[in-house]
Amino acid sequence: MEYKWIALSNTTIGVLMAAINGTIIIISLPAIFRGIDINPLTSFQYLLWILMGYNIVTATLLVSFGRLSDIYGRVRLYNLGFLIFTIGSILLFLTPNTGDLGAIELISFRIVQGIGGAFLFANSAAIITDAFPAKERGKALGINQIAALAGSLIGLILGGILSVYYWRYVFLVSVPVGIFGTAWSYLKLKELGLRSKGEGIDWAGNTAFGLGLILLLIGVTYGLMPYGSSQTGWTDPYVMASMISGAALLVSFVFIERKVKYPMFRLELFKNRMFAAGNIASLLRSFAYGGLMIMIVIFLQGIWLPLHGYSYSETPFWAGVYTIPLMLGFVAMGPISGWLSDKYGSRFLATLGMVIVGIGFLLLTTLPYNFNYTEFALMLFFMGLGNGMFASPNTASIMNSVPAKYRGTASGMRSTLQNAGQTASIALFFTIVILSLESSLPTALATAVTNAGAPQLVPLVHNVPVTGALFAAFLGYDPVKALLANVPSNLIPATAIHIMEQRTWFPTAIAPAFMGALRNAFYIGGIMTFIAAIASALRGKRVIAEEKEEKEVIKNA
Repeated sequence: MEYKWIALSNTTIGVLMAAINGTIIIISLPAIFRGIDINPLTSFQYLLWILMGYNIVTATLLVSFGRLSDIYGRVRLYNLGFLIFTIGSILLFLTPNTGDLGAIELISFRIVQGIGGAFLFANSAAIITDAFPAKERGKALGINQIAALAGSLIGLILGGILSVYYWRYVFLVSVPVGIFGTAWSYLKLKELGLRSKGEGIDWAGNTAFGLGLILLLIGVTYGLMPYGSSQTGWTDPYVMASMISGAALLVSFVFIERKVKYPMFRLELFKNRMFAAGNIASLLRSFAYGGLMIMIVIFLQGIWLPLHGYSYSETPFWAGVYTIPLMLGFVAMGPISGWLSDKYGSRFLATLGMVIVGIGFLLLTTLPYNFNYTEFALMLFFMGLGNGMFASPNTASIMNSVPAKYRGTASGMRSTLQNAGQTASIALFFTIVILSLESSLPTALATAVTNAGAPQLVPLVHNVPVTGALFAAFLGYDPVKALLANVPSNLIPATAIHIMEQRTWFPTAIAPAFMGALRNAFYIGGIMTFIAAIASALRGKRVIAEEKEEKEVIKNA
């Protein structure tokens, strides 16, 4: 087997494993929290950190690891990432305690996985770029990108299946893959890339960037938690201080990188039009698209699936199944767009892909809450096609535009912007939906309980936290049981209880308010996607760094 296919298959396994792990948790959270004896609706901070902590750690470390890879070898640190990720998976499977301590252990072990995942994501695109000639990189990167999205959706389905049997299996599934991948990578991968030998580590830049991004993303995460009488925490002084401090450190990072001898973040790469436009388009696309999946999953689990006869305990699994068209669209277009970009360049394909995704967002706003699934599936497939049309050509464009010795840094920079955008996107979508529901949900619930014959519940439903309602649906909990748990049954007529315990009552009560909130999020997602299309169109003509360097050598000879 040619080495380039060995490199592609191994990096694809690594990306697939890391992507599966990123979403398998989403579907499995109810079983995991039951397994460690924690109610996530009363321990919201644990829920958020298990959900988002992995992405925060990965996004923070990507650039640093990419720079270290340029100095010490991409394959060496990629192999180390496989090993660390596997160790993290074993620790998660073995989580010894329950309760608060068990939740803290899960978060800590997920951080270990995040460190391993950062090594994998920072180096996979660079290793592929080193192994493949320029005319085949788009196709190779397209296959790798397909693995990332396929892994995300496989994780949703696999989590639904495994968590039914035993919550620890959710973490165990990564162990054999990790052991095999680690052994194979150590035995088969070899260093082909140029190293930045003799260059030092930018400790000041690493500290400012890492700490700044951590503080900023922590602020974003806790901004989703209720504070005082507000449904969100954006006015919490600690959240504001965290975000302001993080932003200040990131601004200082720019000045540090201009002064140090060996910067970790090669700002001069942004002078390259193709590199800058591709990364800006990728960041905007991540802002727009990163929170889409979780919003669709919440909508399916909380409203559409219960309306169509599924119990709340079944909805996490079926939500994963019903989002498969998104993956199919990406899988159908990813390799084709990569192959076409190798022949004709990236600008047209990537730009058209973002236009298609933007149109998809606008189409989603036309759906009623009790939509026809065929229409919904076609919209998801359409958006998957657009995303597949964008991903591999854009990545190939970025990686082709940088000198060989900076590919690790460039790959880390690209992945950092993408992962940070996805994490911020989840927070953005949640904030839009929570703020939109803040005024409409209490009224909708008050009307629903009054019509059910229990007007005495109106004061109670006015105090229902929006985040609680959202995550009850998201985690597969029956929200009506949670609502009635603290109310003496003799205070509510039996007929009212009978009406409210029907599976369709709660989804019908919140559906109009939630759909209105979701439309606001889709409109904003569409606007950002169209701006990403404009950025993509501004990338200019195709540039391949090796060819440019060869021409310079010939010219100066």
